[in-house]
Amino acid sequence: MPPEPKAGTKKTRDISAYRPMSESQWLVRFVFLETVAGIPGAVAGSLRHLHSIRRFKLDQGWIKTLLEESYNERMHLLTFLDMYRPGRLMRLAVFAAQGILYNAMFVGYLLSPGFCHRLVGYLEDEAVATYTKCLEEMERGRLPLWTDPGFRIPDIAVKYWNMPEGKRTMRDLILYIRADEASHRGVNHTFGNLDQASDPNPFIDGHHSTVNHMHVAAIKPAGLEREEVLERGVGH
Repeated sequence: MPPEPKAGTKKTRDISAYRPMSESQWLVRFVFLETVAGIPGAVAGSLRHLHSIRRFKLDQGWIKTLLEESYNERMHLLTFLDMYRPGRLMRLAVFAAQGILYNAMFVGYLLSPGFCHRLVGYLEDEAVATYTKCLEEMERGRLPLWTDPGFRIPDIAVKYWNMPEGKRTMRDLILYIRADEASHRGVNHTFGNLDQASDPNPFIDGHHSTVNHMHVAAIKPAGLEREEVLERGVGH
């Protein structure tokens, strides 16, 4: 057990405040994180898909973004799996976590989709904090394997993010993934601000505005306000 903070010291959620993690420990954390991160988008997207079919109505473009989010999280996982192979205990933990989270998300989204999007937004904020902490550890020289100039990231990552020559280090990879998580954070907080039944999705391709809304979401942690979305037209 880590020692309790001394009186007068500042409490922190720093996951390596007492013992820095190794590269393999970070990979365990990343893999488990990404195995559950792909669930909310898949559940929400599938439920909205069924709702659209059942009601014979357009979905205002939400389905596409939600399923793309889930796919993106899965690509994060596949990237890390090229560097780490989970054992039986990890597989069992993932199986249990998926069963619990999927069903909880399924029921929760039926009852209050807005609350679920808000919750996912906060969880994505924690993911951003996790990857930020990893970058800080790399800058402090605590992850020498990943900062070694000879370290090669998986080819699947290079192809998926179309990473240019000279920008294919582990640090670059974590930056790409953190940017994705920041985007998911803003998107879900935006969805949490909207009317779940009638408001358009401002993040679909071909939207009326020339502003890159995904980029706006990534740099705006609280997401877009409803008034901002309604000013930019209607989804599909």
